[in-house]
Formats: sequence, C-alpha cells, structure tokens
Amino acid sequence: QVQLVESGGGLVQAGGSLRLSCAASGRTFSSYAMGWFRQAPGKEREFVAGISRTSGTTYYADSVKGRFTIYRDNAKNTVYLQMNSLKPEDTAVYYCAAPSMIYTIATPGIPYNYWGQGTQVTVSS
Repeated sequence: QVQLVESGGGLVQAGGSLRLSCAASGRTFSSYAMGWFRQAPGKEREFVAGISRTSGTTYYADSVKGRFTIYRDNAKNTVYLQMNSLKPEDTAVYYCAAPSMIYTIATPGIPYNYWGQGTQVTVSS
C-alpha cells in the first residue's frame, strides 16, 4: 500500500523559507512522478509543483515560479519542496501526491490518486 508522509511545515515570517519533505513507501518510488498541492481555508486544492520520475522535468504553478523548487532523492524515496520568499498568500495545508500509474510527465492534469495527510504552512505578514 502506498503511503506518503509529509513533514517540515510550520510558522514563518513573510520573506522566509521552509523545506517540505514527503517520504514515500509501498512501491518503487523512482518509477512514479510526484506532486505537491495546497489548500488554503475556503479555497479549492490547487497544484503547486510536479516532478517527473527521473527529475528531468519539473512543473510549477505561476504563483510559485521562481520562489519554489521541487526535487527528489530516489535513493531516499523522498520528494522535497523548497519554498523561498514566502508570502502570506502561501499559507495553506500542503499535500504530497502521486499517481497510481506511470507517467513521463507530472503536470496538474494527470490523475493523482495517493495523498499524504498534509502539513500546515503559515506565513505571517
């Protein structure tokens, strides 16, 4: 059974940085694309970033381009989201996600079937 466990959330001032981690288990991690999503209070969950299984391609929401970086360590079965220059509007619960099928891309359009429990990120102004 696929399990995704996020960590690294917290409270940070605007302009600060956080790094989120997502440890995966239950299947061959390196065979699958991975993604990060977020959901702010009263809003729908939205795609933040995705990374292909070989790290060859990354995808970002326009709102985080140039500030966030997604990367993975297949030897550690872990995907990361480095978040810099954080803004109050980045406040949300952040979720790690993975598709059940093998894709060569990691765009928001592929079906993400497995989800972590989420980690809260709060950015104060």
